[in-house]
Amino acid sequence: MLSLITGLHPAGNHPAGWRHPRAYDNTMMNLEQMIEIAQTAERGLFDMLFISDGNGVAGMEWPELFEANALTGKPAVFEPVTVLSAIAMHTRRIGLLATATTTYEEPFTLARKFASLDHISKGRACWNVVTGSNASDSLNFGKDEHLARYDRYERAKEFVEVCKGLWDSWAEDAFPQDKARGKYIDLNRVHTLNHKGKHFRVRGPLNAARPPQGYPVLFSAGQSEPGRELAAALSDCMFCATPTKKQAEAFYKDMKSRLAKYGRAPDEMKIMPGCVVYVGRTEAEAEAIFQEQQALIDPVVGVRHLSHYVNMDLTGFGLDEPFPELTPDGIGGSSRRYAISEVARRESLTIRQTYERFLPSFGHPVMKGDGKQVADMMEDWYRAGICDGFNVHVGYQPDGLGNFVDYVVPELQRRGLYRTSYPGSTLRDVVGLKRPESQFFPKLVPAMVAE
Repeated sequence: MLSLITGLHPAGNHPAGWRHPRAYDNTMMNLEQMIEIAQTAERGLFDMLFISDGNGVAGMEWPELFEANALTGKPAVFEPVTVLSAIAMHTRRIGLLATATTTYEEPFTLARKFASLDHISKGRACWNVVTGSNASDSLNFGKDEHLARYDRYERAKEFVEVCKGLWDSWAEDAFPQDKARGKYIDLNRVHTLNHKGKHFRVRGPLNAARPPQGYPVLFSAGQSEPGRELAAALSDCMFCATPTKKQAEAFYKDMKSRLAKYGRAPDEMKIMPGCVVYVGRTEAEAEAIFQEQQALIDPVVGVRHLSHYVNMDLTGFGLDEPFPELTPDGIGGSSRRYAISEVARRESLTIRQTYERFLPSFGHPVMKGDGKQVADMMEDWYRAGICDGFNVHVGYQPDGLGNFVDYVVPELQRRGLYRTSYPGSTLRDVVGLKRPESQFFPKLVPAMVAE
């Protein structure tokens, strides 16, 4: 079955979407709007809700962009695990995907937060494992500069392994809570980690019971070489920015082929490229929605925003000059910059044409039309075997997601591509992932019991 996820962002995903006349007003830290989006996504049987996050306010050096774009800088946003714990109280089955960085967090506190979210939601927690792409975040954590990419990914691998060890601190039966015997805890069923590695020293045990899912579902998004290797080793699901079917096919084959090295089968990781959907009751209505948002992009904001996504200052170039060659990698993120550059150079786009093409899409394919047309495009990619689902972006809220649930979901269901109810009881059940056994307290099999 096709998997679907969507962002929990009231301002929408188009840089000018927040300005649309029918868009939400007052989206800054608005829990009620987030609850409404979550309930709409759950009505549409989405696998999970996604909150991206950073570790500081970025982009103030470009005031024209920062002041005009709700997607830049994240100047006032909820901490993801905290708000998803609140969302859990207003939903029942949809997964809750929070971004958290391994560069500026500590394994013990992060493991505890996600264990708590998994218990609060009854097995719906998911962690988007990131190393951080904004170099200036380092200044908020007593660091003079961002860690180099290789060091960030090396630290991330150890970080995740420590978290898994902490989540396995307590056996499933470690808390008998036997009133008759007066025995609340069985101290024979606890493991003290005593981890001593290159980046972390963590004693344990974790002061939280083992999560209902064993481990929260693990997501990642890095598309650099070390990012792909980290995902192949540790991740259950992966985002990607692949604007064409050819790029999606190459990425899908590459990632699936890496899994065997880590003793994993191809179906043990779900690949979910992003797509930006503009859907209406008719093709003409969808096109009108799209053009309404495009007309609201200020050229100054367009250039600044494109500069942000390709990690290169484009303000010195003319709007109608060809898109330039990219400068070498910086120490920030690289996933999107090459996807954008490849298309711009191949199609000989100008800077203006590039931001008009990519600001609505963020380097993802645009799927535009009525419900049948959008379903056609999703089915085409899915049946081609180049994705396991999609991360659905919409231009503005609440119409964007509401239209998708009303027009596209029924069409996918009619074709037998999409569920008509949630399976199982946890997010792992919904996504089709096994529950991992504890490293330290494996379940007793019948033969062992007999002995």
